[in-house]
Amino acid sequence: MTYTITNQWSGGFQADVRVANTGTSAWSGWSLSWAFPGGQTVSQLWNAEHTQSGATVTAKNIGWNGNVAAGSSVSFGFTGTWSGTNAKPAAFKLGDQNCAVS
Repeated sequence: MTYTITNQWSGGFQADVRVANTGTSAWSGWSLSWAFPGGQTVSQLWNAEHTQSGATVTAKNIGWNGNVAAGSSVSFGFTGTWSGTNAKPAAFKLGDQNCAVS
């Protein structure tokens, strides 16, 4: 998976996230979670549903992007706020499995 900050300004930022299905079977739904290290919050997220509790964010598929074929990927983006520092999250989990981050 990739996490890319595509734009940043004083107190805010935009990020894109892409998750690749590198397995041999299709997914019939997905859920990606991470913890922000610097107090960031998600303001608006598109192409997924999300919840945030403290630093922890969980993004889940919406009806039309839940099925992800083997060798394919799904992406979503969001805007957020930050103060102090806007460090990238260090770890992500797809379901209950750790993701490799590039």
